[in-house]
Parts: sequence; C-alpha cells; structure tokens
Amino acid sequence: MLEVIGLDKTYGSDDTQVHALRGVDFAVEKGEFVLVVGSSGSGKSTLLNMIGLLDRPTAGKVVIDGTDTAELGDGEISTFRNRKLGFIFQFSNLLTDLTVYENIMLPKQILGSSVPKGERVEDLIRAVGLSDQSHRRANRISGGQAQRAAIARGLVNDPAVVLADEPTGNLDSVTAGTIVDLMKSMAKKMGLTFIIVTHDRHQFGDVDRVITIKDGRAFDEARVPA
Repeated sequence: MLEVIGLDKTYGSDDTQVHALRGVDFAVEKGEFVLVVGSSGSGKSTLLNMIGLLDRPTAGKVVIDGTDTAELGDGEISTFRNRKLGFIFQFSNLLTDLTVYENIMLPKQILGSSVPKGERVEDLIRAVGLSDQSHRRANRISGGQAQRAAIARGLVNDPAVVLADEPTGNLDSVTAGTIVDLMKSMAKKMGLTFIIVTHDRHQFGDVDRVITIKDGRAFDEARVPA
C-alpha cells in the first residue's frame, strides 16, 4: 500500500544545510496500523509531510497504492492527495460555522465526487458515535467529539492511507484513550492503513509496527508491545 524508497530531505544550502531525512526505506501493507515515533526534531513530521505529498523530497520517492508520486505534476498531486490520502491532525480544524455533518462532507465536495454523499457521511457519523450531534455546529461540541468528527472527515473519501499527526495530543488521557480505540476499531472494520506520528508510544498499546525516526533515519520494528 505504501513504499518509502531512499527518502532524503535537505533544507538550506552549503553551511546551513539541515538533513531532516537520510535514506529512509520502509513499506507498509494494506490494513496495517503503524506508529512513527521519535524525539522532537528527529524528522518524523517531515516524513509525514513527504508521505502526505505536502512537500517534495530532495531524493528518493514515495509510492502510494502502486503510484510513484514522484512522477505526478503539481496539479496532479492535489487530486491524488484528495483521492488517496486521509488526514487527521492534533487539532480537529473543524470549520466552526458548519455543522458536524457539513464538516465531514467537505472532502467529498472538494473532490467533486458523484458518489451519493449523504449516505457515506451518515454511515461514518454512526460509526464514530456522533449521530446525535450531526446537525450541531462544530463550536457546540466537545473536544473529543470534534476529534471523532475529524476522524470521520479523514475517512470520507475512502483513502488508501490515513495519516494522523499527534491525533490525541490535544486531549485528556481518558478522551485520548477513546480516540485511540476508535481509530483501531475503524482501521480493523474498514481494512484501513493508518500511519500515526505520536510522542506517546504507550498510549496506543499493541500495534502492527513501530517505526522510530532518529537523526533522520528510520528503524523499523514489527509488532512491538506497549
């Protein structure tokens, strides 16, 4: 589902060069729930930006669902990202003047999908436990509910890979645990591939893979218990 091949990312030039990533290689299979961990400044957020096609690598490539993204033009990248990738962030980033339903439907509207939008959105709203909140404005729900809505929004276009950047970092420990359980449940139920950047490895319990980023290099370990 995902291949990262010889990925390098360098910022600056000459004496000011910073090597954020150095020859990162790994592959992720469909349905795997993978954590990316590392200290601040290790390169883990840079890696997520490369996989999410938010930035271009200096060298190497990212292959998503069989497509070598290095071959995509700037215009193609945006469409490919919307079709193949789902994003969940530390802050829910919901539009406060829209309802929960409207926020979740936004990625489909952006994509211009002809798929019956309402049915898919309603299914996801039920799956994340927000049926009684779907027509409330985003500024009238709790932080945990907002993150549930953000998860549904990230899944609404049936992405090949879901990328989550510190998705529990803005939540209390109890709510964070609920969100972790929800993501794991959705991944298993829908056969989704999750790649999650986190500073709190133990919060996620047992996962399929843990990729540790240190000094821009990746160390991959399979099925590491919490």
